[in-house]
Amino acid sequence: MKQRGKGGGFLVVTLVTIIMCDPLCNALAQDWAKERLNNSPRHGEWVNLKSGERTIKAFIVYPERKEKTPVVIVIHEIFGLTDWVRGICDQLAENGVIAIAPDLLSGQEFEDADAARKAISGLPKEKIKSDLDAASDYALKIPACNGRLAVCGFCWGGGVTFSYANENPKLRAAYSFYGPAPDEAPKVANIPCPVYGFYAENDERVGATIPKAEELMKAAGKKYEPVIYKGATHGFMREGEMPNASEANKKARDDAWAGWKMLLKRL
Repeated sequence: MKQRGKGGGFLVVTLVTIIMCDPLCNALAQDWAKERLNNSPRHGEWVNLKSGERTIKAFIVYPERKEKTPVVIVIHEIFGLTDWVRGICDQLAENGVIAIAPDLLSGQEFEDADAARKAISGLPKEKIKSDLDAASDYALKIPACNGRLAVCGFCWGGGVTFSYANENPKLRAAYSFYGPAPDEAPKVANIPCPVYGFYAENDERVGATIPKAEELMKAAGKKYEPVIYKGATHGFMREGEMPNASEANKKARDDAWAGWKMLLKRL
C-alpha cells in the first residue's frame, strides 16, 4: 500500500467517470454476494424516496446497536444497484453505521450490464443530484440517525462521490473508491468535509487524476487523503471479494476495509 499524500462541474466529472470504468468488470454474476446478504442477521429493507416529482427506490441496512448512529449514502457502480452494492450496505451496517443506497436507475430494468451502463451514462446531472439529495434528506430524518452523514461510491459512483461532496454542505466525510478526481478549482471549492480516496496501482486512467486533485484540495484548504494499493486493479473492492479473486485484489480489498473501518469510527 502506497500513500501519495494528503491533500461545480458535476456533469463533467460524472461523464469522465463513465469513460474510465473498467468495461470488463464481471458485474452480474454475483451469487456469492447474494448468499452473503441472505445470511446476514441485520435488518435490510427497500424504501421509497421522493425525488422531485419522482419516487425512487433505495436499499437500507441498519446496524445492531443500541445507540444512534451515522448514516452513509452508498453510490453504486455504473452497473447499477447490484447484489454486491447491497452487500456493501450490509457490511457497513456490520461496522456500526446505517447504510442507504439509492437506486439511480429506479423503475428501469436491464438484460445485461452493458444496457445498465448505457442508461447510467445518460442520466442528467440534475437527476443524479436530486436523487442523492433525496437520500440525504431521508437519512437525516431516520430516528436512529445521530445527525452525522457521509457518502461513499465505487467506480462511476466514486467519481460522483467526489462531485457530490462539493454539492452537499451536510456531509461529514466522503469515501471515493477508484473514481476519477476533480480537475478544476470550482469542483472542490465547496467541499465541507475530508475526502478519502482508495485507488488501485494498476489503474493509471484513474490514478493520473490524483495529483491535480491533491493540488486543488491543498490550495482550497481541504483535506484529501488518497491511498494506492499495490498490485490492485480497478474495481478491487468487488473483485477482491469474489471467490476467484487475485491475491493482490483480495489484499487491497482487505487493507482498504481495515482503513475504512478506522475512518468510520471517527464519523
